[in-house]
Amino acid sequence: MFFSAPGFSKERDRVGGDFKRSDNDGDGKLSRDEWRRGNFDRLDVDKDGYLILPEVRSIYEGHSNRSYNWPPRGFNRSAPENDSTVDKDLVDWGALERETLCAISRGRKCEMAAAIKRGLFETGLGPVFPADAVCHSIDDYFAMDYTFKRKRTAYHGGIDLPARWGTPMIAAAAGTVVGKFIGERSKRGIEIVIRHAPEDTGLPVWIYTGYGHLDKLPDLEVGHRVRLGELIGPTGNSGVSGKSGKKKSKRRPGIHFSAFFSKNREFAIHRGVVIPKNGHWMDPIALYRQRLPVDSHSMKALAEDKKEVPIPVMLEDRKVLPVGAKFIWPYLCKRD
Repeated sequence: MFFSAPGFSKERDRVGGDFKRSDNDGDGKLSRDEWRRGNFDRLDVDKDGYLILPEVRSIYEGHSNRSYNWPPRGFNRSAPENDSTVDKDLVDWGALERETLCAISRGRKCEMAAAIKRGLFETGLGPVFPADAVCHSIDDYFAMDYTFKRKRTAYHGGIDLPARWGTPMIAAAAGTVVGKFIGERSKRGIEIVIRHAPEDTGLPVWIYTGYGHLDKLPDLEVGHRVRLGELIGPTGNSGVSGKSGKKKSKRRPGIHFSAFFSKNREFAIHRGVVIPKNGHWMDPIALYRQRLPVDSHSMKALAEDKKEVPIPVMLEDRKVLPVGAKFIWPYLCKRD
């Protein structure tokens, strides 16, 4: 999505375009059900129960300023601890079933049906942040239809959280770095991928989280263990256009946050994509339920009142709400 700024043409105003696509009844405003991206009450300045375009645009204020200081204060990198299982669990991509390979890599010779079968479709989940915390909300949601800006049928493989240049991305759970990519030809750009073992999360599956659009290559290395909330790197807008294959200089900065799960610990890497053996897509919001199931079919089948998911967060003073949470939002939140 391009963010709106002075001098942008209407053709490049993706904020306005996405607003219209979300406005299902065409009344020029978004209800809570149409929004489902978090922070509805904060964005609804006039408290009329709807969002209008200027209110939505406010989430991009200040995002055109690229200046920031790095490294940020208050983050202390833990002493490097290597996980020796990474090399053992990395398998050749040729050992993967074709359905898994196609579903997650989404190569040009692959049909979208494989990805859909393995969970890449809208679930209807939405985040609910703590009342006393100010957090970054979503603009492009999981499995959003991206066909309008691709050369073929495509769905968004994660969630996007717009944030100012240099905003520190943090680890959503304890785990091990299994992928580090420069991403010169990737839509996700510079990216770090972390594998979270059952002992990290308390869930009987292996979970993978991806942190894309970084502005700089982090100093983390494959095999390094990371703690909950540990610094990943600075927010940027790295990555190429899915349609032109060229760098999008006007893309708003933010994180592309993705998640997968598998009952198998083995994984492969193919063309800059970490692919869990027998892996499945998952809506990242499902992580924050902190219990099984997490698969997209089960999430879509939830009752509507269960689709608003309370989000555990880490505050700027490094306190976690609620205490003991195994997953947190991938950006720090401020106290209200």
